[in-house]
Amino acid sequence: MVAPAVVSVVQVAPEPVTVVDELPGRVVAYRIAEIRAQVGGIVQRRLFEQGSEVRAGQALFQINPAPFRAEANIAAATLQRSQAALGRARVQTRRLEPLLGADAISRQAYDDAVTARDQAAADVAQGRAMLERRQLDLGFATIRSPISGRIDQAVLTEGALVGVGDASPLATVQQIDRVYIDVRQPASRLTRLRALARNGTGQGASVEILPPEGSAHPIRGTLLFSGISVDPGTGASVVRVEVQNTGRVLLPGMFVRARLPRETRSNALLVPLQAVQRDGNGGAWIDIVDARKKAARRSVKTGAEIDGRVIVEQGLKPGESVIVEGQDRVQPGAAVRAMPWRGERPGPGRR
Repeated sequence: MVAPAVVSVVQVAPEPVTVVDELPGRVVAYRIAEIRAQVGGIVQRRLFEQGSEVRAGQALFQINPAPFRAEANIAAATLQRSQAALGRARVQTRRLEPLLGADAISRQAYDDAVTARDQAAADVAQGRAMLERRQLDLGFATIRSPISGRIDQAVLTEGALVGVGDASPLATVQQIDRVYIDVRQPASRLTRLRALARNGTGQGASVEILPPEGSAHPIRGTLLFSGISVDPGTGASVVRVEVQNTGRVLLPGMFVRARLPRETRSNALLVPLQAVQRDGNGGAWIDIVDARKKAARRSVKTGAEIDGRVIVEQGLKPGESVIVEGQDRVQPGAAVRAMPWRGERPGPGRR
C-alpha cells in the first residue's frame, strides 16, 4: 500500500487587509523661501555656511549699511528742523489769539499764522514717515531668513552688487524637517480615494515611503486628501503625502515610491503565492485538502498581491486547508497527509 503523500497546508481565515498601489513620487520641500535684497548695494559679508541649517530671523548677508545710515541721519535732522518750525508756529499762534480778540490785528493775519502752524505739523508728520522709511532701509541692509531650514549655496559672494529687481535670488532656504511627496496616479482612481475619505480611511491614512534603493523608509507619511489635483496636460491626478523627515533622509527633488491605500477589507481570504497554479489561458486554481483528507482542485479568482500572498476573490471558503507545498506529488482525489506549512508568514502588507 502506497503511503499518502506529505503536503504542507495553511488554513485560511478572514483577516483585515489594506490594498495599496505602489506609485512613483517626488519629494517637495514643506516651505521654500527665496532670499532677495530689498535694497540695492554692495554685499560686504556672507553670514552663513552653505548647506547649513539656519533659523528664522538669522542674518544671512550684510549689504554696506553706510549709505542707508547717512540717509537715516539726514531724515532725523530734517525731522528735528520740522519740529522746531512747528514749535515756533504754535507759539506765534498763541501770541496772536489775544490780539485778535482786541482787534489789534486783522483776521487775515491770524488765519495766516494758523495755516503756517498746520503746515509745520504736516511737515513733522512727513519727516517722521521719511525717517521710518530710512530706518527700514537701514534694517534691510541686513538680509535675514524668513523661515528656519536648510540653506543652499549662495549665488553671489562678497563684493557683488545686488539690486531690488534682480532676477535670481541670493540663496534659497528650504524647510525639510517635514516634506511633501507628490504622487501621480491615474485620475480614474480619484473615485476610490474619495470613497476612502468618506469612510474615514482616506484623509490622514498612513502611507509607506520607499526611497530609491527600495528598502522601506522607517518614517510613514500621511495622505492629504485636500492636496489632490489633476494635471491638465497629462490627466493624471497628483496626491500629496506629508512626511516627518527625521534625520533629513528625504531631500527635495528626490524620487521615491509611495504605497497609497486603494481599498480596505475586513474579511479577505489570502493564500501564499506559491499555492496558486495557472494554466496557459491565465486561469488560476488551488489544491485543497478536503474533509476526507484527499486532495481536491478548485478554480479560483484572484485579486491583489500583498507581501507574498494573494487575495482569493472566489472559489475558497474560510477554514479550508490550502496546499502550499507538495502539489506536484498529488493528483485530485489522492489521499494526502497534511502538515502545517512552516514558511514565513509576512505581516499585513501593501501591494
